[in-house]
Amino acid sequence: MPDNSKAAHGAGDYLDQLARFVGLTPEEDIPEAVLARTREIILDSFPVLAWGMRTPELQALSDRQVASAAPGKSWVIGKGCTTNRLDAAMLNGIAGAWLDYDEGNFLANGHPGMQVIPAALAVGQELGRSGRSVLATIALAYEVVARIGMATKIKLIINPHGTFGVVGAALATARLTGMPADKLRNLASLAASSCMATNRHTMLDGATVRNWYAGHSGFMGQMAARLAESGFSGPSDGVNTTFSLVLGDGFSGAKAIEGLGERWLLMEGYLKLYPTARYVHSAIDAFFDAIAHAPRRIEPEDVLRIDVRAYRLAAYLCNQTPKDWFGTRFSIPFSVATLLVGGRNGLEAFSDTAVADPRVMALSAKVFVTEDESYTATYPADQRVTLDMHLKDGTTLRGECHITSGEPTRPHKTADLEQKYRDLAEPLWGAPRAAQLRNAILNIDKCDDVSQLVDFYP
Repeated sequence: MPDNSKAAHGAGDYLDQLARFVGLTPEEDIPEAVLARTREIILDSFPVLAWGMRTPELQALSDRQVASAAPGKSWVIGKGCTTNRLDAAMLNGIAGAWLDYDEGNFLANGHPGMQVIPAALAVGQELGRSGRSVLATIALAYEVVARIGMATKIKLIINPHGTFGVVGAALATARLTGMPADKLRNLASLAASSCMATNRHTMLDGATVRNWYAGHSGFMGQMAARLAESGFSGPSDGVNTTFSLVLGDGFSGAKAIEGLGERWLLMEGYLKLYPTARYVHSAIDAFFDAIAHAPRRIEPEDVLRIDVRAYRLAAYLCNQTPKDWFGTRFSIPFSVATLLVGGRNGLEAFSDTAVADPRVMALSAKVFVTEDESYTATYPADQRVTLDMHLKDGTTLRGECHITSGEPTRPHKTADLEQKYRDLAEPLWGAPRAAQLRNAILNIDKCDDVSQLVDFYP
């Protein structure tokens, strides 16, 4: 039900506090650890986004869009050109979500980074803002997206891309363009009234329109700022209305601002080592835990059946027969099967070639996923999944996951994340330029004009 709570401290209601947090927080008030994590998220995002831009659909769309769009200084990452900031943010957002390899946050119910990075970078490049300014903007806007997501009881059918992120992208735009403080609350309300009616069936059906949702955040966030600058008004509290009645079944403004500026949800997100929906990673961890208990190498032909018990959002991803590479991102059965069959790594393990492999698909048909309500009850603090691998010789191997790898309390090894960057970036740009881009992003604070971050178009 609607939550019209006032802030427990400070001036203004929760929405005013969120809006001013992005628009007015001094750069020097952002902890260095938060800025360091923001650099890591940006670095992880670039090659993921560029690979998405190389897919046939994005190549076709970006060709059409750039050809008919106004010129500009904002990068279309992976295409090696620039365009205006609205179209750049839109294309980069779509591409960044395409492989489902981007950063995310369990508490935020989604991927705050890919909702705000494309907009902040595009606006910053078009206006010649400093790297420090863009970095701070991304950190602050991420936090508001994550907090709105955390405060919302989002409906199961809703895909979070293109929802909370519109507000964050709008406020990021406002900070970089210098929108007056007294306009920020109306902007946030207006932006929240411009979210998409998304749906999770796109994942089960392998429907790539789902990736457009993330592009909508970057585009519509900027458009909301333009509407507000032109005198358009939002409802009295568009955030509360949209997320308590339209896209959610409840929203708490008090929860959204609890610890604001002290607890940073950005520090509690994850980076991915597999190009799948985050909930699949919990099952992958349980799978590897089971394999670790095996006295010998397990071949696909040894398996009689695999039973997976999971929390609701993971159990939703139970499709045994994804039709193509995109559908593999949202299938626990396929993910377990392709990793057990082996012979492929990274993107190749979730490719059309893997879908066409009869051994993978035969094994996928033997993986059954069900919800365990007791696991759902403890989510998201505990991301529990249990996997029982029943072998034809009568043996059962059990694996479990309680905290998914990559979470703050179970971080990935630095070497693994560095390897992910090299594996993706070097085929795209070559080793020297990939290293140059990495160094530039990790030192983005020193860049006076973010449109000149490196001397080539990524």
